[in-house]
Amino acid sequence: MKALCWYGKQDVRVVNVPDPTILNPGDAILRITSTAICGSDLHLYDGFIPTMAPGDILGHEFMGEVVAVGPSVKTLKVGDRVVVPFPIACGHCSFCKSDLFALCDNSNPNAALTEAAYGHAPAGIFGYSHLMGGYAGGQAEYVRVPYADVGPMKVPESLTDEQVLFLTDIFPTGYMAAEQAGISPGDTVAVWGCGPVGLFAIKSAFLLGAERVIAIDHYDRRLQMARDHCGAEAVNYEEVDLFWYLKDTTGGRGPDVCIDAVGLEAHGHSVDALLDYAKTSLYLATDRARVLRQAIIACRKGGTVSIPGVYGGLLDKVPFGAAFNKGLTLKMGQTHVHRYLKPLLDRVEKGEIDTTFLITHRVPLDQAPDAYATFRDQPDECVKVVMTP
Repeated sequence: MKALCWYGKQDVRVVNVPDPTILNPGDAILRITSTAICGSDLHLYDGFIPTMAPGDILGHEFMGEVVAVGPSVKTLKVGDRVVVPFPIACGHCSFCKSDLFALCDNSNPNAALTEAAYGHAPAGIFGYSHLMGGYAGGQAEYVRVPYADVGPMKVPESLTDEQVLFLTDIFPTGYMAAEQAGISPGDTVAVWGCGPVGLFAIKSAFLLGAERVIAIDHYDRRLQMARDHCGAEAVNYEEVDLFWYLKDTTGGRGPDVCIDAVGLEAHGHSVDALLDYAKTSLYLATDRARVLRQAIIACRKGGTVSIPGVYGGLLDKVPFGAAFNKGLTLKMGQTHVHRYLKPLLDRVEKGEIDTTFLITHRVPLDQAPDAYATFRDQPDECVKVVMTP
């Protein structure tokens, strides 16, 4: 089969690899019908996530048709059309039973490796390094799905792939970012980053009762999407002193909730941002924490900073004293997608949210290397790429 494989920093190629097979009784094999490039895939593309190996198959946002099931699979049959959560969960450990699926104790076969880096191992993730299990991803013609009775969810034929594809990651990720912030009616929410997760976080904040959402970015098209499709007030951080802008526009309080939908590759031109660039380029730091610093400083006293943006290593110059003395709550983590699949599917079916507005590029899998480069280098023009094998 054809698959998009990682061979090094900014080197991804579509190559022929062996078809996946049933390895465990609970596995299923999917024929991929739609797959997408996620912003966090760019962290792999740019070499920020360790333990990638040449030939690893990328991709964790995918859906398709079941073509084979293991002997113990009870909920799926050949021909079913399903979306697949990006974290892999067993469904039986204490974390899964608590709906903390991204913290599954059993799905990461490389737990010892991850524990050395993080203290404890989270769940395995499709196509996202050997720290996260070394699983083959779904930017391919076929994929093996472990724990097939737990993750995949059947979707109605009345909905198109594009309407449901983002249930695999970015829609639940944006929604969880808003939900875990404890938004109350009347709250003002500031969202850093108007990429796909940020845009869904904006929509979700309104769904959960926010009165105002302030979208922060420096790309014109993304800011326009935040205004036109999400109803946010949009601000270009290069044109204002962001701290004072947020303070003044909230009557001196600061936003009730600040959402960092950017993560470890934050941009900026401030002194700390330039130092981040220098240190990461010299391998003296792993992550650029400019946005997280801004969110902590800007958030009102007693507020919440929610962090769906991916961080992978050690952060420099984080103003933890500000977080402590303002009594902030910090909430973060990989998304427990399984928890949100059915509720968010219901919202899509009812027409409460359109998930397709952010798709700017539709390409065949063969064009994936060019699509990665476009997504990385032309973010003002390319917001979301959907690929068909």
